Amino acid sequence: MDRPRIGITRSISPKRAVEDIPFTYQSYHARVREAGGEPVDLHPAIAVPPERLIEGLDGLVICGGPDINPARYGQTPHPETTGIDDERDALEIALIRLAMARDLPLFAICRGHQALNVACGGPLLQHIEGDGHRALDGGTGASRFHDVIIAEGSRLHRLLGVRRARANSRHHQAVTADGVAAGLVPTAWSPDGLVEGLESPSHRWLLGVQWHPERDEVKDAFQALFHDFVRAAAVQAPAAGD
Repeated sequence: MDRPRIGITRSISPKRAVEDIPFTYQSYHARVREAGGEPVDLHPAIAVPPERLIEGLDGLVICGGPDINPARYGQTPHPETTGIDDERDALEIALIRLAMARDLPLFAICRGHQALNVACGGPLLQHIEGDGHRALDGGTGASRFHDVIIAEGSRLHRLLGVRRARANSRHHQAVTADGVAAGLVPTAWSPDGLVEGLESPSHRWLLGVQWHPERDEVKDAFQALFHDFVRAAAVQAPAAGD
């Protein structure tokens, strides 16, 4: 049986050829391969419409990265909002909506978790005061860590088997409890009440997490997420009306 083809989004770097996968994104590819999937590199420089990019994919991973343009949710930029990449925003939001419409398994990580909420019509908190969730050294160093509280009966709970997990933290924006988009359900929270997990009861496999389960520092604790995601991607979606 062929491995399910998993699209993995990323930014492109002007310092590298677009054919190269920067180190930052290699761990996503590694986790998908370990789980039995075949990674497919997706980035804004591919001159193909999202409707064609998603053809032939069995699942989609939306990765971490820079801030989403707040104009996408009707706000002006906060002074701490930086690194806006409008082409990546447009690509990922289009792919998220297409994946949801086609009921493709969708795993949204860190920025991807935030992009999922924006794609579904929700806003973001542009900056967490006190910077207690950003990685050290201004966001470029070692991860911070904190517990996440997981909703009983959620997909996260079923896969991880715990109501509290230790997660890494590398973000300064967030989904808030009062900003969860319609159709999404919060299923994990940080101790200070920020939404760290999103799921959809209307889709066969849709999960957003604010932390980075792909990183080596926590991969063993969260490998079940990638394995279940790829397992779902290997199962063909039911045809409309079935």
